[in-house]
Amino acid sequence: MNDTRQRSTLSEFKVAWPLMSFYERFEQIVALLLSGVIAVVIVISLVQLVRTVYHLLFLEAFNPLEHHVFQTVFGMIMTLLIAMEFKHSIIKVALRRDSIIQVKTVVLIALIALSRKFVILDADASPARIAALAAAALALGAIYWLLRERDDRIGETAAEQRESA
Repeated sequence: MNDTRQRSTLSEFKVAWPLMSFYERFEQIVALLLSGVIAVVIVISLVQLVRTVYHLLFLEAFNPLEHHVFQTVFGMIMTLLIAMEFKHSIIKVALRRDSIIQVKTVVLIALIALSRKFVILDADASPARIAALAAAALALGAIYWLLRERDDRIGETAAEQRESA
C-alpha cells in the first residue's frame, strides 16, 4: 500500500514539474533539500538519544525517575518530535499538498518547543520565568485554537457549498 502511494506521489510530481513556474520549482528543490537535511539531523539525534539512554541507564545505573535523567532523556525525545513535525510540514509542501508552510503548523511546533522547555526547566527557575513561559504557551494555545476554529468554519462552508451545488 505504501509503495503504491509513493509511486502515485512520484508520478504526480513528474506530471506537475513541467507545469510549475521557475519559483515553484525552486521552492520544491529547497523543500526537498531541507527535508533531506532534517532527516539526517533526526537520524543523528536518534542515535545520540539511544547512546545517551544506554549510557545513563545501563553504564551509570541511574534511576530514570531522577530529575536530571528525566530532563535529559525527555528533552532529547521532545527535540526529536519537534524535528519530525517540522520535517512533516516541509514534506507537505514538497508533495504539493500545501503551497506554503501553514501558520497553524508553525504554532504547533512552537507549542511543542515550549512544552519541551517546561520539561527541561530547572527546579530552581524563577517564578517570573515560569510565568512568562506559561503566558507564551497560553497565547500560542489560543492562537492555535482560533486557527483551528477558522479552518473548521472554512471546511463547513465548503461542505455546504458542495451540498447545494
